[in-house]
Parts: sequence; structure tokens; C-alpha cells
Amino acid sequence: MSTTWFITGTSSGFGRLLTEELLARGDRVAATVRRPETLDDLRARYGDRLWPARLDVTDGEQVRRVVADAFKELGTIDVVVNNAGYGVFAAVEEATDEQIRRVIDTNLLGSIHVIRAALPHLRAQGHGRIVQVSTAGGQTTYPNFSYYHASKWGIEGFCETVAREIAPFGIGLTIVEPGATPTGFAGALDTAPVMPEYENTPAGEVRRAIASGDFPLPNDPHKITRAMIDLVDSGATPLRLPLGSDTYEDVRASLVARLAEHDAHRDTALGVVNGDPR
Repeated sequence: MSTTWFITGTSSGFGRLLTEELLARGDRVAATVRRPETLDDLRARYGDRLWPARLDVTDGEQVRRVVADAFKELGTIDVVVNNAGYGVFAAVEEATDEQIRRVIDTNLLGSIHVIRAALPHLRAQGHGRIVQVSTAGGQTTYPNFSYYHASKWGIEGFCETVAREIAPFGIGLTIVEPGATPTGFAGALDTAPVMPEYENTPAGEVRRAIASGDFPLPNDPHKITRAMIDLVDSGATPLRLPLGSDTYEDVRASLVARLAEHDAHRDTALGVVNGDPR
């Protein structure tokens, strides 16, 4: 039996690759995008198995309307994939207020809008999966991505809470964390005028590495989308799925360092408790 998916941000990157592969294997896809004409070739090839819709995830009312229409038209949606994203590449002082608002509105609030809009329908049908596309940067950090990290760390905390709340309804939620991958994301990053004060800092080093093409992109985008699909097909519902050598190594190193720092403050932490349990 085919599976029905609702995917945001399907014009390029992982969203487009997922849509292509799912349609090719016979699934149905509600594909949302800011410009639906970018899906005309898939619509011509796959007909009614593709349900395209215009959607700006930063518009909460539009999200509720499009999600409701998708469930009404398709009857059942088995998997909701929050993939739409926006990236700002700038040192902390360089980004504009507008850029900061857009990254939070898209990656954090936009994903929250989609999950909140889908949950009443998923509960009513008694089953479903939510796949939240995050990044290695939802668990670790890199210079020049502070606002992107703010949005991704935020949505991961939100999703970790939601996963526990919705499990009794038969709804699973998994955060997938792709690493650096040649999907065109780096070329689409929004930037800001460079401040010379940051030239000889880690922010400047990363900026030069990306500009020169020396920043590594070790992962295969097709293998990543295949891993997402395989996860859903398996029925497994891990809270997080790291995807990529850099995700695995960088996140692991970050977690180990955080745990070491956490443990280093054990006596101080326990020392403020009534009765001092040390």
C-alpha cells in the first residue's frame, strides 16, 4: 500500500528529492512550496498523486488552511515532513533585525505552525508520523550560524517535548539531523555586510572556507533522503536520527564536552539544595 506524505519546502534540496523519490515509488505527496509552478514537471509526470499547494509557513492562518485542505482532499496523511527552512550566514553583529526575524519565523515558528495544524487531524485518524528536518546545528554550533542555531535548537527542544505529549495518540515524532550536504543550501544562504572586526576570528575563518570551497560537504543527499524514507518504512520512532559523518562526529564531541562541563559543576549544583545532599 502507498503512503501519503505532506512535505513543506519542496522546490529544492531535501524536500524536492524526497518528493521525487516518493512519487517514483508510487506514494502520494502533498507538496507545499512558495511557488507551485516549480512542481509543474512532477505534476505532469505523476498526475493526481502529487497535490501541490502554495504555502508560506510563516503565515499561521495559511498553514492551518492548507493543512486542513490537504487532509480533506487526500483523506489520510501518514507522514508530515517539516522541511522548509531559511539560513542566515553572518556573525552575530552583522545580521539585520529583518534577517533574524525571518530565520526564527521560518525555521522555528513555521515548523510549530505546521505541527500544531496537523495534530488535530493526526489525532482524529489515530495514527501518523511527524518528521522534523533539523541539522547537525540543532545539537552543536558553528561560527556565523548563531541565528540559524537559535531556530534549530529551539525547534528541537519544542519537538522533544511534543514527542512525549503525542505518543499516547499513536503519533510518532523524529528529528532528523542531516550534516553538510551539497543540496544548494550554502548558495542560498542569506548574508550581510561583513564587519572587518570579525575577519581574524573563527567567523572569518569559516567565511573564507566557504568562499574558497574548502568547507567540507561529505554527505550524499540521495542517501540522506533514502534514510528518511527507510526510517518511516521501518516503523521505528527514534527521537533523533543523525545523518552524516559530520553530524555524528560533531554532535558526539559537543555532547561529550557538555557532559564533562556539566559534571565539573556537580558540587556547586548540589550545594544550593536545601540540606546540601553532598
